[in-house]
Amino acid sequence: MAEREAALWFAFRGDRLLVFEEAPVRVPLAGAPDELGLDILFRWEIGDLGGHACWAVEVGADTQPPEGMVFEDLRGLFYRVDEDFFRMAGGAKQIVGWHATHRFCGRCGGETEPAPGELAMRCTRCGMMHYPRLSPAAIVLVRKGDKILLAHSPGFPQGLYSVLAGFVEPGESIEEAVVREVREEVGIEVTNVRYFGSQPWPFPNSLMIGFTTDYTGGDLTPEPGEIEDAGWYTADDLPQLPPKISIARAMIDDFVSRRGLDSEDPETPA
Repeated sequence: MAEREAALWFAFRGDRLLVFEEAPVRVPLAGAPDELGLDILFRWEIGDLGGHACWAVEVGADTQPPEGMVFEDLRGLFYRVDEDFFRMAGGAKQIVGWHATHRFCGRCGGETEPAPGELAMRCTRCGMMHYPRLSPAAIVLVRKGDKILLAHSPGFPQGLYSVLAGFVEPGESIEEAVVREVREEVGIEVTNVRYFGSQPWPFPNSLMIGFTTDYTGGDLTPEPGEIEDAGWYTADDLPQLPPKISIARAMIDDFVSRRGLDSEDPETPA
């Protein structure tokens, strides 16, 4: 891409993305970020959206937004953007966050610099290469006959319920993580762990790997501090759900569609 061709700039100040104040949610389109008067610390080309190249940009902590724009928390934009925009913005957030936390080598403490030709930071003292890290997480839909398990966690919007999820621990397989997370969070046992799909997730640096399972036994016992409420729901009696751009919603919609219904109505409003 020529330097001055119009590109989309996903500029982050910490966890906040630069967007226009007026709806719909948009990031600036410009030939270069200096046209916007931003204090650029780091940039990296991350892909294409709508025919425009996209760049992840890290700006200084004291950077003020240009007129008509604001820095907004990406999590707060989750209900207001489509899947393609969220995926690009999430990838930019992960790259910017990785760069911000790898300015120094974790092995010798030396300063790092961008490695030519690849997404990596190289230590200028010992030569160690530092690459972006992902934390795999299992997300699981549990079925019990014609019902599925949905739960409300403390960090969810009021009234919203979703499927269970948790990080994979060192030394365990993703399938083992599924069984353990369900047991820890709600006290039940499951079997028939089947792969559903995956989704990049930037809160903070995760890859959500989805599975469906079948209930085999136990009483629902929500884990204090992790789950505030949990219950079994039929396809025609669902609570408020995550937005459709999430893998959690895709899993729920798949369950519902197999019963000849749809889950349009229970979606959490934007």
